[in-house]
Amino acid sequence: MQDVFIAGYSDKLSARPSETITFFVSSRAVSDFKATLHRSISADPNPDGPGIVEEDASIYFKSSSFASRYQGFTPGSFAQSTTDLQAEINTDLLIKIWFMPTVLVAADQTLFAWGHVSIILDPQGIIAAKLPGGMSVSTTVVVKCNQWHSLELTVLASGMMTLDVKSMMTAKANIGVAKSSHTELGIAQMFPLSVTAPVRIAAGFGDAPCCFNGKIEAPEILVDGASIAKWDFAQSISSLSVKAHTGPDLLLRNAPTRGVTGCKWDATEFCWRHKPDHYAAILFHDDDIYDFGWDRDFEFVVPDDMPSGIYIMRIEAEGHYDAMPFFVCPPLGKHRADLCVLVSTFTYTIYGNHARPDFAPSWLEKISAWNAYPNNPSEYRHYGLSTYNNHTDGSGICHASHKRVLFNLRPGYLTFGKASCSGLRHFQADSHLIAWLHNQDIAYDLVTDDELDRDGVAAISGYKAVLTGSHPEYHTSATLDALKDYRDNGGGLIYLGGNGFYWRIVRHSEDPTLLEIRRSEDGLRAWASEPGEYYNAFDGSYGGLWRRNGRPPQKLVGIGFTAQGNFVGMPYKRVNYDKNMDWVFDGINGELLGDFGFSGHGAAGFELDRRDEKLDEGEDIITLAQSYDEGNRFILVPEEMLTHLTNLSGSPEADAKRADMVYFKTANGGQVFAVGSITFCGSLPWNNYDNNISTLLKNVVRKFVES
Repeated sequence: MQDVFIAGYSDKLSARPSETITFFVSSRAVSDFKATLHRSISADPNPDGPGIVEEDASIYFKSSSFASRYQGFTPGSFAQSTTDLQAEINTDLLIKIWFMPTVLVAADQTLFAWGHVSIILDPQGIIAAKLPGGMSVSTTVVVKCNQWHSLELTVLASGMMTLDVKSMMTAKANIGVAKSSHTELGIAQMFPLSVTAPVRIAAGFGDAPCCFNGKIEAPEILVDGASIAKWDFAQSISSLSVKAHTGPDLLLRNAPTRGVTGCKWDATEFCWRHKPDHYAAILFHDDDIYDFGWDRDFEFVVPDDMPSGIYIMRIEAEGHYDAMPFFVCPPLGKHRADLCVLVSTFTYTIYGNHARPDFAPSWLEKISAWNAYPNNPSEYRHYGLSTYNNHTDGSGICHASHKRVLFNLRPGYLTFGKASCSGLRHFQADSHLIAWLHNQDIAYDLVTDDELDRDGVAAISGYKAVLTGSHPEYHTSATLDALKDYRDNGGGLIYLGGNGFYWRIVRHSEDPTLLEIRRSEDGLRAWASEPGEYYNAFDGSYGGLWRRNGRPPQKLVGIGFTAQGNFVGMPYKRVNYDKNMDWVFDGINGELLGDFGFSGHGAAGFELDRRDEKLDEGEDIITLAQSYDEGNRFILVPEEMLTHLTNLSGSPEADAKRADMVYFKTANGGQVFAVGSITFCGSLPWNNYDNNISTLLKNVVRKFVES
């Protein structure tokens, strides 16, 4: 698989003044690569729209050249001992493992490796053990995927090797035993055998580690009848390491999945915290990757006088380029504007390298014509995919990190290559709001999910209003707490998206750049968690929708996800004519709002939110405008459906497939304005920012700032 010519990533997506961002680059160029800094205003490459707009920021980082070098990476998760395991084997060696393969692939998969001893699963489903001198023994019966098996490899000084594999699914019947007593193999001459080497579980050594796809439990090594290494994966399930019962501890590389059902699981308990021995397994994949582990190339220290905003570190060499965004935040507690834009970096990361199933090579023609960002994750799948994709074995990817190249987190990236509009989502779509703020000469600061999670409400306290982007979908309990505290303490929250505050995610305590998602129970989802695996491994909390965790979006912003369709938009229709709310519509004529836009050609589209009085907190919520699916182009989300005839709204299905634009006040003087649509911000730049959606948002911002 071909790597891109030049690419990079940073250790942080955001930083405050005096903090350092480190950049890691791989370049195939012979010559040096050049790094330049720009401030990003618009990331939409549409020539009929704002286009890519960037300002020179060399005052903060002088253009610099650095030596090119290729840096590779190796996908695949495994466990490796922290130190070498040393043993003098005189009479016998016994290796014991429980394992459950999840897929057979075209190459060998390694279950265990220690020095010259290895146990592999071949492409035909045969288990084989290999020893020094080219000696080996294998089973004669194919193991079955998604079934638990016990394995014991015995090597005796007498010259006998025994590989015993048993299946739990057939009442522990022996499915394949292979024995060898051929003394001519020279086994007897191996003893005493001295081994000093690290242990790997679920991978071999060398450039091609042949990582295992499946679950492994209770590995143990016995020498001369004594256990010299034994690991219980039921211990410290939330950790990126495994403390040994005997022998060296293990480090988990590329974040394999924990908190998964093991060979003892019997469906009597669904939370790993209550019966950890039922969850004593680790799930490995040959395509797990969360940290490329590249060597640093250069650093950037954020100057004290650098304005808060979006910045792009561009790297170029021999006609090729990459563009790494990062977000500069103000010092904690020292905001520089009345408005704060909350950047959804958790959502960006969760979607990082989403290879869409509808990607087609024809998209490349549009990318070329628009001079859009050229690289697509569908063409470079080995860089690691998103949590909207699946592993080699078909299971859903539940971990995400930005410590790798993320192609779709780039200015000019097109999510929908065949769309007749700009076809943007997430970072690029959110730039419509940033470009609008610049066009309207409205000062703003940026704060990202990272600061909000780490610092809580202190990250946004003091701002007159906090604006979200188009899709603030993924949140931790800490970010939701911070937003609620801000609102309830008199802050103004402006939610400019759809399908927001939807999924619960968790950050890893040992590496906060690593995120976890469990797609449990229901919701509109790319894959479904397996039964018994609904609880996050990182902290033991119940995963899935915030709605199923008792915190639906309606409790925060008055509306929540109700319907999804294709990337199309519709106009809103004004429904409120109370004079007390005329300030929202000042300068706007007519009932229709946003029958235009660069996202789906309409302000209300793709994913829609509506009111549900059963789920909000009882505020006096005012519905200002609504959109309805008149062309039957949307579907209700699964959590809203009961049967093919009924839904939770209690109204006809067509009535529930709508976007509600709402406003309400809280008891302590807080305000909330919410639009209920992902495509809303895409209408802001239309007609050079002279349109009724632009006017409406300016009215709202002015009201919140003046309040």
